[in-house]
Amino acid sequence: MRHLEQELTALRQDVIDMWRLVISQVGKSGEAILSFDKDLAMQVSMREKKVDAYELKIDNFCENIIALHQPVAIDLRFVLAVLKINANLERIGDFANSIARLLITHPSISLDADLITQANLREMVEEVKKMLVHGLEAFENEKTSIAASIFSEDSVVDELNDRAAHVFAKYIEANPDRAYECLHLISVFRKLERLGDHCSNIAEEIFFYLDAKILKHSPKI
Repeated sequence: MRHLEQELTALRQDVIDMWRLVISQVGKSGEAILSFDKDLAMQVSMREKKVDAYELKIDNFCENIIALHQPVAIDLRFVLAVLKINANLERIGDFANSIARLLITHPSISLDADLITQANLREMVEEVKKMLVHGLEAFENEKTSIAASIFSEDSVVDELNDRAAHVFAKYIEANPDRAYECLHLISVFRKLERLGDHCSNIAEEIFFYLDAKILKHSPKI
């Protein structure tokens, strides 16, 4: 049993380390697109393999714990939750890299600063980062009260995404020659909205781990 506890502690630390890396990836990709900083975007892209390596390591760790130690009760819920949290963090890392790759693949893209402000891109980036941070805090401190806040924050992200669509529609109508650039930036908003969904998935897994509650496909707390 002592060996199982050591394994679970090591697994927890790996997840926390991956989580912090993903938070950094999201923050840097958001800042890169806000400032059209191609060098910063390249940094994000170069670190994507590190996120993938964490995912594989944590997956193998979980499988070995289940196969060799046969955990039960809260220990089993922890390992099962970590498997799903790990998958969601990897997807969040993919989206962060995809946002960064937009600048790398299309280096000539640029848009009016006023449009970026009106579309509330910075607010959306900060909101998604906050969701990730709250998820990590909930996981580290084992507090579902913090995890619960993520669901309302996801609603804010959804609203920002909807508002941005209207802003871009008006801008394209007035500036049809800029439609190509706008479509690329709209895809950034969609990716950020999906990031919020993955953060909500993580919050659900924290409830499962701590309270043995399954919130998937049910009204959120």
